[in-house]
Amino acid sequence: MRHLHFIFFLFSVCSVTAQTQKHSPKDQLRSLNWDVIGSVKFELTEKNELLPLFTESIRRFENREFDLTGYLIPIKSGQKQQKFLLATLPINQCYFCGQNGIPVMIMVEMENAVLYSEKPIRVRGILKLEQKDASYAPPISIKNAKLIN
Repeated sequence: MRHLHFIFFLFSVCSVTAQTQKHSPKDQLRSLNWDVIGSVKFELTEKNELLPLFTESIRRFENREFDLTGYLIPIKSGQKQQKFLLATLPINQCYFCGQNGIPVMIMVEMENAVLYSEKPIRVRGILKLEQKDASYAPPISIKNAKLIN
């Protein structure tokens, strides 16, 4: 029974340690295109909707080809991903732990599925902006995307 308590204690300590890792600055991706996406602000309405406020700097890219390098964040299980989130930080960095806030993320819809990778990927497709509640889905997406090497 003492062994069981020790194993439980060890597991608990390891879990807490793993969850409290801070973002590693070297993992954060930075680019002019991420700055454009980061220019979007959000407004909380009386209906409790979180609506995007698109700046002129991002509107000029709407419905145009746009490329971006980021970390693939799956929204469904599986090695092959066709629709996923792209973020400035890798999935192993705690997004919602409150350490450094929530990183910028956009939805990507690929023409063809890509294999999941923990390394950054580069995609190119058509930038779409939608006036919808960001609490439920990202208002910024890249559609008909292709993997760029």
